[in-house]
Amino acid sequence: MLARLIRRIFGWWHVGTIGTLIHTHFKGVWVGDDDLNNSYYVSKDGKKRWVIFAGEIEASSIQSDWHAWLHKTVDKTPLESPRIIKSWEKEHLPNQTGTINAYSPSGALSASGVRKKTTGDYEAWSP
Repeated sequence: MLARLIRRIFGWWHVGTIGTLIHTHFKGVWVGDDDLNNSYYVSKDGKKRWVIFAGEIEASSIQSDWHAWLHKTVDKTPLESPRIIKSWEKEHLPNQTGTINAYSPSGALSASGVRKKTTGDYEAWSP
């Protein structure tokens, strides 16, 4: 309990701080949640928009339609005007850096650490 409170007060990079939650309570109007349970708010005067993340604060966990609303590219929320999903679209995937699913090119230390031989007249420089 105490650890959660301390994390909420000082751990702004993990969860919304108490100040953000108080500001949201008094000055914000809830407009909706996305598939990842992030909550979206607008100020009572309609000038500011923000998100309270459900989990760790990671900007890539905001879906594109909500991103457009947050940055005032569109006026209506995705709940008011759902977009048509194209057959070629993939489902939203947050940033995978630092996870087991992260991309590792051949030669990367997380792969084998050995780069494939190149073709042509390339010779590696050695001092």
